[in-house]
Amino acid sequence: MARPLAKFATQADPEVLDEVRAIAAKEGKQLQSVIDEALRDFVDKRRRGRPRPEALTAFGESLAEYDELYRKLAK
Repeated sequence: MARPLAKFATQADPEVLDEVRAIAAKEGKQLQSVIDEALRDFVDKRRRGRPRPEALTAFGESLAEYDELYRKLAK
């Protein structure tokens, strides 16, 4: 059985809220579902205190492909 949801009120930048609503509509999701996902991502990021494994993988692939370019840019 699904856990009951808690209602809360908050405020957001209107442009950000419009974008979140657009994402929800595009993905066929309810706004509350997209916000719940964002909150879970936020909590997960804070708990771990480090980047997600997918981000580290992408970073490693980028380094492998563009290492020489990154070294030149760093000079």
